Amino acid sequence: MSQTADITPDPLARLLAGAPDQPPAARRVARWIADHPADALAASAAALAAACRTSDATVIRVVQALGFAGLPDLKRALADHLAGRPGVAGDLRRTLAETGEDPGRAVAAVLDAHREALEALAAPTARAAIAAAVEALHPAARVHVFGIGPSAPLARYAATMLTRGGRATSVLDATGIGLADGLLGLARGDALLMLAYGRPYHEATVALAEADALGMPTVLVTDEPGGPLARRARHVVAARRGRARRVALHGATLVVLEAIVLGLAACAGPAAPAALDRLNDFRAALSGGSRLDVG
Repeated sequence: MSQTADITPDPLARLLAGAPDQPPAARRVARWIADHPADALAASAAALAAACRTSDATVIRVVQALGFAGLPDLKRALADHLAGRPGVAGDLRRTLAETGEDPGRAVAAVLDAHREALEALAAPTARAAIAAAVEALHPAARVHVFGIGPSAPLARYAATMLTRGGRATSVLDATGIGLADGLLGLARGDALLMLAYGRPYHEATVALAEADALGMPTVLVTDEPGGPLARRARHVVAARRGRARRVALHGATLVVLEAIVLGLAACAGPAAPAALDRLNDFRAALSGGSRLDVG
Protein backbone atom coordinates (compact mmCIF):
# COMPACT_ATOMS: atom_id res chain seq x y z
CA MET A 1 0.00 0.00 0.00
CA SER A 2 1.27 3.50 -0.81
CA GLN A 3 2.60 5.51 2.10
CA THR A 4 1.42 8.81 0.60
CA ALA A 5 -1.83 9.08 2.53
CA ASP A 6 -0.19 8.02 5.78
CA ILE A 7 1.95 11.13 6.28
CA THR A 8 0.40 14.17 4.57
CA PRO A 9 -1.77 14.77 1.49
CA ASP A 10 0.62 17.44 0.18
CA PRO A 11 3.71 15.83 -1.41
CA LEU A 12 5.42 19.18 -1.97
CA ALA A 13 5.16 20.01 1.72
CA ARG A 14 6.69 16.63 2.52
CA LEU A 15 9.59 17.25 0.15
CA LEU A 16 10.34 20.66 1.62
CA ALA A 17 9.80 19.61 5.23
CA GLY A 18 12.26 16.74 4.99
CA ALA A 19 14.90 18.45 2.84
CA PRO A 20 16.72 20.51 5.54
CA ASP A 21 17.87 17.33 7.28
CA GLN A 22 19.30 15.85 4.07
CA PRO A 23 22.75 16.21 2.40
CA PRO A 24 23.16 18.97 -0.24
CA ALA A 25 22.45 16.66 -3.21
CA ALA A 26 19.27 15.46 -1.55
CA ARG A 27 18.17 19.02 -0.85
CA ARG A 28 18.68 19.88 -4.52
CA VAL A 29 16.50 16.96 -5.56
CA ALA A 30 13.74 17.84 -3.11
CA ARG A 31 13.77 21.54 -4.03
CA TRP A 32 13.78 20.86 -7.79
CA ILE A 33 10.81 18.50 -7.59
CA ALA A 34 8.93 20.92 -5.34
CA ASP A 35 9.62 23.82 -7.73
CA HIS A 36 8.81 21.81 -10.91
CA PRO A 37 6.10 19.29 -9.95
CA ALA A 38 4.61 19.06 -13.45
CA ASP A 39 8.02 18.46 -15.02
CA ALA A 40 8.91 15.91 -12.34
CA LEU A 41 5.70 14.05 -13.10
CA ALA A 42 6.93 13.28 -16.62
CA ALA A 43 10.63 12.85 -15.82
CA SER A 44 12.57 9.61 -15.40
CA ALA A 45 14.99 9.09 -12.53
CA ALA A 46 17.83 9.79 -14.97
CA ALA A 47 16.23 13.05 -16.14
CA LEU A 48 15.70 14.17 -12.55
CA ALA A 49 19.31 13.31 -11.76
CA ALA A 50 20.55 15.39 -14.69
CA ALA A 51 18.42 18.37 -13.64
CA CYS A 52 19.69 18.13 -10.05
CA ARG A 53 23.34 17.42 -10.88
CA THR A 54 23.41 14.05 -9.13
CA SER A 55 22.93 10.34 -9.89
CA ASP A 56 19.65 8.52 -10.52
CA ALA A 57 20.46 6.23 -7.58
CA THR A 58 20.63 9.31 -5.37
CA VAL A 59 17.27 10.48 -6.67
CA ILE A 60 15.67 7.16 -5.70
CA ARG A 61 17.30 7.19 -2.27
CA VAL A 62 16.10 10.75 -1.64
CA VAL A 63 12.54 9.94 -2.67
CA GLN A 64 12.48 6.96 -0.32
CA ALA A 65 14.14 8.87 2.52
CA LEU A 66 11.40 11.49 2.30
CA GLY A 67 8.72 8.88 2.94
CA PHE A 68 7.69 7.66 -0.51
CA ALA A 69 7.81 4.00 -1.47
CA GLY A 70 9.61 4.94 -4.69
CA LEU A 71 9.46 7.25 -7.70
CA PRO A 72 6.12 5.85 -8.97
CA ASP A 73 4.61 6.49 -5.53
CA LEU A 74 5.86 10.08 -5.59
CA LYS A 75 4.46 10.59 -9.10
CA ARG A 76 1.04 9.29 -8.07
CA ALA A 77 1.05 11.77 -5.19
CA LEU A 78 2.12 14.61 -7.49
CA ALA A 79 -0.59 13.75 -10.03
CA ASP A 80 -3.29 13.75 -7.35
CA HIS A 81 -1.92 16.96 -5.92
CA LEU A 82 -1.76 18.83 -9.24
CA ALA A 83 -5.26 17.71 -10.18
CA GLY A 84 -6.71 19.19 -7.02
CA ARG A 85 -4.58 22.27 -6.35
CA PRO A 86 -6.74 25.23 -5.29
CA GLY A 87 -5.18 27.98 -7.42
CA VAL A 88 -4.20 31.53 -6.49
CA ALA A 89 -6.16 31.66 -3.22
CA GLY A 90 -4.38 28.57 -2.00
CA ASP A 91 -1.02 29.99 -3.12
CA LEU A 92 -1.64 33.12 -1.06
CA ARG A 93 -2.74 31.09 1.98
CA ARG A 94 0.42 28.97 1.79
CA THR A 95 2.58 32.09 1.51
CA LEU A 96 0.89 33.76 4.48
CA ALA A 97 1.11 30.56 6.50
CA GLU A 98 4.89 30.72 6.07
CA THR A 99 5.25 34.41 6.87
CA GLY A 100 2.64 34.54 9.64
CA GLU A 101 1.67 38.05 10.70
CA ASP A 102 5.24 39.32 10.54
CA PRO A 103 5.59 41.93 7.75
CA GLY A 104 9.36 41.62 7.95
CA ARG A 105 9.17 37.94 7.04
CA ALA A 106 6.75 38.76 4.21
CA VAL A 107 9.14 41.37 2.80
CA ALA A 108 12.06 38.95 3.12
CA ALA A 109 10.10 36.22 1.32
CA VAL A 110 9.44 38.51 -1.63
CA LEU A 111 13.02 39.73 -1.83
CA ASP A 112 14.41 36.20 -1.58
CA ALA A 113 12.09 34.97 -4.32
CA HIS A 114 13.10 37.85 -6.60
CA ARG A 115 16.78 37.25 -5.88
CA GLU A 116 16.39 33.62 -6.93
CA ALA A 117 14.54 34.65 -10.08
CA LEU A 118 17.19 37.21 -11.01
CA GLU A 119 19.97 34.70 -10.42
CA ALA A 120 18.21 32.39 -12.88
CA LEU A 121 17.95 35.22 -15.44
CA ALA A 122 21.66 36.00 -15.03
CA ALA A 123 22.62 32.48 -16.12
CA PRO A 124 24.26 32.29 -19.58
CA THR A 125 21.38 30.29 -21.10
CA ALA A 126 18.81 32.82 -19.92
CA ARG A 127 20.85 35.75 -21.21
CA ALA A 128 21.21 34.00 -24.56
CA ALA A 129 17.43 33.44 -24.71
CA ILE A 130 16.75 37.15 -24.11
CA ALA A 131 19.33 38.14 -26.73
CA ALA A 132 17.72 35.73 -29.22
CA ALA A 133 14.32 37.30 -28.47
CA VAL A 134 15.71 40.76 -29.22
CA GLU A 135 17.19 39.57 -32.51
CA ALA A 136 13.86 38.01 -33.49
CA LEU A 137 11.85 41.15 -32.67
CA HIS A 138 14.22 43.74 -34.13
CA PRO A 139 13.31 43.39 -37.84
CA ALA A 140 9.56 43.50 -37.18
CA ALA A 141 7.48 46.29 -38.67
CA ARG A 142 5.29 46.24 -35.55
CA VAL A 143 5.57 44.45 -32.22
CA HIS A 144 2.27 43.22 -30.80
CA VAL A 145 2.51 42.72 -27.03
CA PHE A 146 0.08 40.15 -25.62
CA GLY A 147 -0.86 40.01 -21.95
CA ILE A 148 -4.20 39.46 -20.23
CA GLY A 149 -5.29 39.39 -16.61
CA PRO A 150 -2.46 40.41 -14.25
CA SER A 151 -0.06 40.51 -17.22
CA ALA A 152 -2.08 43.19 -19.03
CA PRO A 153 -0.50 46.18 -17.22
CA LEU A 154 2.94 44.74 -17.95
CA ALA A 155 2.05 44.36 -21.63
CA ARG A 156 0.89 47.97 -21.77
CA TYR A 157 4.05 49.18 -20.04
CA ALA A 158 6.25 47.22 -22.45
CA ALA A 159 4.38 48.63 -25.44
CA THR A 160 4.74 52.17 -24.09
CA MET A 161 8.49 51.77 -23.65
CA LEU A 162 8.86 50.19 -27.10
CA THR A 163 6.96 53.11 -28.63
CA ARG A 164 9.26 55.55 -26.86
CA GLY A 165 12.14 53.66 -28.43
CA GLY A 166 10.77 54.29 -31.90
CA ARG A 167 8.96 50.98 -32.38
CA ALA A 168 5.47 50.61 -33.83
CA THR A 169 3.47 48.58 -31.31
CA SER A 170 0.03 47.39 -30.35
CA VAL A 171 -1.30 45.86 -27.12
CA LEU A 172 -3.36 42.67 -27.11
CA ASP A 173 -4.91 42.74 -23.64
CA ALA A 174 -8.59 41.94 -24.28
CA THR A 175 -10.19 38.65 -23.28
CA GLY A 176 -12.78 36.48 -25.02
CA ILE A 177 -14.22 37.74 -28.28
CA GLY A 178 -12.93 41.21 -27.42
CA LEU A 179 -9.50 40.03 -28.55
CA ALA A 180 -10.73 39.52 -32.12
CA ASP A 181 -10.38 43.21 -33.03
CA GLY A 182 -6.78 43.24 -31.84
CA LEU A 183 -5.93 40.11 -33.80
CA LEU A 184 -7.11 41.83 -36.98
CA GLY A 185 -4.03 44.04 -36.70
CA LEU A 186 -1.55 41.15 -36.98
CA ALA A 187 0.25 41.09 -40.32
CA ARG A 188 3.18 39.49 -42.08
CA GLY A 189 6.38 41.25 -41.12
CA ASP A 190 5.14 41.89 -37.57
CA ALA A 191 6.19 40.06 -34.40
CA LEU A 192 4.36 38.83 -31.31
CA LEU A 193 5.73 39.29 -27.79
CA MET A 194 3.55 37.22 -25.46
CA LEU A 195 3.33 37.11 -21.66
CA ALA A 196 1.55 33.92 -20.65
CA TYR A 197 1.65 31.83 -17.48
CA GLY A 198 -0.01 28.73 -16.14
CA ARG A 199 -2.50 26.86 -18.27
CA PRO A 200 -2.58 27.51 -22.05
CA TYR A 201 -5.73 29.65 -22.09
CA HIS A 202 -7.70 30.04 -25.28
CA GLU A 203 -6.75 33.64 -26.11
CA ALA A 204 -3.05 32.77 -26.05
CA THR A 205 -3.42 29.71 -28.25
CA VAL A 206 -5.53 31.61 -30.81
CA ALA A 207 -3.04 34.50 -30.92
CA LEU A 208 -0.10 32.13 -31.36
CA ALA A 209 -1.93 30.22 -34.08
CA GLU A 210 -2.63 33.40 -36.04
CA ALA A 211 0.94 34.63 -35.65
CA ASP A 212 2.23 31.27 -36.83
CA ALA A 213 -0.10 31.30 -39.85
CA LEU A 214 1.29 34.72 -40.80
CA GLY A 215 4.89 33.57 -40.37
CA MET A 216 5.47 36.08 -37.57
CA PRO A 217 8.35 35.66 -35.10
CA THR A 218 6.91 34.82 -31.69
CA VAL A 219 8.56 35.39 -28.31
CA LEU A 220 6.95 33.83 -25.23
CA VAL A 221 7.83 35.00 -21.71
CA THR A 222 6.59 32.31 -19.32
CA ASP A 223 7.24 30.32 -16.17
CA GLU A 224 6.40 27.10 -18.07
CA PRO A 225 9.26 26.81 -20.60
CA GLY A 226 8.36 23.18 -21.23
CA GLY A 227 4.60 23.74 -21.49
CA PRO A 228 2.23 23.55 -24.48
CA LEU A 229 2.50 27.25 -25.35
CA ALA A 230 6.29 27.11 -25.29
CA ARG A 231 6.25 24.30 -27.81
CA ARG A 232 4.37 26.55 -30.23
CA ALA A 233 6.46 29.71 -29.80
CA ARG A 234 9.64 30.23 -31.80
CA HIS A 235 11.53 31.80 -28.89
CA VAL A 236 10.95 31.22 -25.17
CA VAL A 237 12.29 33.23 -22.23
CA ALA A 238 11.76 31.61 -18.84
CA ALA A 239 10.84 34.09 -16.08
CA ARG A 240 9.90 32.76 -12.66
CA ARG A 241 6.83 34.11 -10.91
CA GLY A 242 8.21 33.62 -7.42
CA ARG A 243 8.37 30.20 -5.81
CA ALA A 244 6.25 27.22 -6.76
CA ARG A 245 2.79 27.15 -5.17
CA ARG A 246 3.34 30.50 -3.53
CA VAL A 247 1.88 33.90 -4.35
CA ALA A 248 2.74 35.02 -7.90
CA LEU A 249 5.36 37.76 -8.29
CA HIS A 250 6.00 39.61 -11.54
CA GLY A 251 9.36 41.25 -10.95
CA ALA A 252 11.30 38.82 -13.15
CA THR A 253 8.86 39.38 -16.03
CA LEU A 254 9.39 43.13 -15.74
CA VAL A 255 13.16 42.66 -15.80
CA VAL A 256 12.91 40.53 -18.96
CA LEU A 257 10.72 43.13 -20.65
CA GLU A 258 13.06 45.99 -19.79
CA ALA A 259 16.03 43.96 -21.03
CA ILE A 260 14.21 43.37 -24.33
CA VAL A 261 13.25 47.05 -24.60
CA LEU A 262 16.82 48.24 -24.03
CA GLY A 263 18.18 45.54 -26.33
CA LEU A 264 15.89 46.74 -29.12
CA ALA A 265 16.90 50.34 -28.44
CA ALA A 266 20.52 49.30 -28.89
CA CYS A 267 19.62 47.66 -32.20
CA ALA A 268 17.75 50.77 -33.36
CA GLY A 269 20.77 53.05 -32.97
CA PRO A 270 20.00 56.80 -33.32
CA ALA A 271 16.28 56.14 -33.92
CA ALA A 272 15.67 55.34 -30.24
CA PRO A 273 16.82 58.66 -28.71
CA ALA A 274 15.26 60.51 -31.65
CA ALA A 275 11.84 59.16 -30.63
CA LEU A 276 12.42 60.40 -27.08
CA ASP A 277 13.39 63.83 -28.43
CA ARG A 278 10.05 63.97 -30.23
CA LEU A 279 8.29 62.92 -27.02
CA ASN A 280 9.95 65.78 -25.15
CA ASP A 281 8.90 68.19 -27.89
CA PHE A 282 5.30 67.03 -27.61
CA ARG A 283 5.44 67.38 -23.84
CA ALA A 284 6.81 70.89 -24.13
CA ALA A 285 4.05 71.88 -26.53
CA LEU A 286 1.39 70.35 -24.30
CA SER A 287 2.75 72.00 -21.16
CA GLY A 288 2.82 75.48 -22.63
CA GLY A 289 6.32 75.64 -24.02
CA SER A 290 8.56 74.37 -21.19
CA ARG A 291 10.65 71.43 -22.28
CA LEU A 292 10.32 68.47 -19.86
CA ASP A 293 12.66 65.54 -19.41
CA VAL A 294 11.25 62.13 -20.27
CA GLY A 295 10.34 59.99 -17.28
